[in-house]
Amino acid sequence: MKNSLLFFFLGFLMACSQEAPVPKVDVNSLKTQDGVISGKLVGEDSIKTFMGIPFAAPPIGENRWREPQPVKPWEGIKVTVDNPPSAIQRPPVPFFAWSEEFLIPPAPISEDCLYLNVWTGAENQEEKRPVMVWIHGGGFSGGSGTVPLYDGEELAKKGIVVVTINYRLGVFGFLASPELSENSSSGTSGNYAFLDQIAALMWVKNNIAAFGGDPDNVTIAGQSAGSMSVNVLVGSPLAKGLFNKAIAQSGAMFNFDGARGGIGKEVVEKGGEEFMQKLGVSSIDEMRMIPADSLLAAGGSFWPYKDDYVIPINFDEAFTSGASNAVKLLTGWNADDNVSFAGPQIPAQFQETAKQKYPDRYEEYLKFFPANSEEELEETQAVLSEMMFGYQNFTWAKIQSELAPESSYLYHFTRVPPGEPNYGAFHSAEFSYSFHTLKYWNRPFTEVDYKLEDAMSQYWVNFVKNGDPNGEGLPKWPAFSSDNPMLMELGEEIQPIKPPHLEQIQFLQSIYLK
Repeated sequence: MKNSLLFFFLGFLMACSQEAPVPKVDVNSLKTQDGVISGKLVGEDSIKTFMGIPFAAPPIGENRWREPQPVKPWEGIKVTVDNPPSAIQRPPVPFFAWSEEFLIPPAPISEDCLYLNVWTGAENQEEKRPVMVWIHGGGFSGGSGTVPLYDGEELAKKGIVVVTINYRLGVFGFLASPELSENSSSGTSGNYAFLDQIAALMWVKNNIAAFGGDPDNVTIAGQSAGSMSVNVLVGSPLAKGLFNKAIAQSGAMFNFDGARGGIGKEVVEKGGEEFMQKLGVSSIDEMRMIPADSLLAAGGSFWPYKDDYVIPINFDEAFTSGASNAVKLLTGWNADDNVSFAGPQIPAQFQETAKQKYPDRYEEYLKFFPANSEEELEETQAVLSEMMFGYQNFTWAKIQSELAPESSYLYHFTRVPPGEPNYGAFHSAEFSYSFHTLKYWNRPFTEVDYKLEDAMSQYWVNFVKNGDPNGEGLPKWPAFSSDNPMLMELGEEIQPIKPPHLEQIQFLQSIYLK
């Protein structure tokens, strides 16, 4: 009897001393706050992929032009293995340098678009892998998280959790009107796209641990309009506590009138009213009855603006005063970012435009950006091609480095992708290298490209992990400093260099940055 009690007691102690089983990241049955989902395994490394997880209720019907609403929980298991709908936009048609690899899938496209995708290599929910949330570009009128070159498998293999998101675009993402503002709890309207992005980040905060991700180690990243979005989120108090690092590729808002208060609530709301008049309606209820395709076909220009809610104060002031969210920053631009946007001009026209735009400093402007002949103007246009984005990202790195030394890293992407047509190191050319997705891009890549792809993707992953891109086997990337500005050239050579066109950038800062 005594022996039986002894064995029972020992068995009880052993059972108590054993650790509780660690929950697995189960591709067949993973629980989120809204319900159970199933995904799929991809690749030899068994990366777990979940496509089309809803992070907000469909923004349709009464939810059109409202802040994102909670998801209605579901019963059973939601299968998340197929591409979710991209936000409603014009059908994808290749143009300029942007072949089909850069565009959204032809279908599905829908107003019901608030979904995200997750790639993870974590085996259990206790791993707490760093997280990167990617915000797509597309001029706030196109794009989605399921563009082929945004595939997150390769980065997930390197030890991070990758999330790509959708958000409302165009008229659906930015329409403002007095009626919408009056009926909103915030007293404002428009900028729904950013509220969608914030809702997606809140979903990540509440759910990413189930995928083996660390909700306290989140990097937001984006390119072009996605980079501008990253800039807005870092400047917005609504996004506080949802991330601690930022990657901004070719885009910010530092001389954008909408963010600096030049285009305010009154102007944007009036534009919304005029759009409604164009459609022959007088109320938002009537607007919500119009089919989404008809709204899209009606055209119009809809952009971010200083709404005193998402963007609460003058954007320059938010950053230079230190009122923005604290982050570490990796940012930069491409050598030929603006080639696809700059229209042809003649010297006299260029000079007259400069006089109108900078009446007090146009003579000085024309010294930095001369246009006394067609040849000289062509060279100036090449410089301004870089400045459209280069000024923005250089300025952010400068401000960030002054707020927190050793916390920002600046790059200049110079690699011209091989093949025809040749548009130089064009806008968007870099993100396939950083995503390690050249295999999905139909170009005759060489060893130079694959070496650059390996380096850039590892720099990006290192930064997502610990806020510093440097690591074993990589050329040393110096932190940016205003006193001795250096950036990393990412091209045929991978090396630190002085920023190109530094005098022109500093002159523009003397105009715009107050």
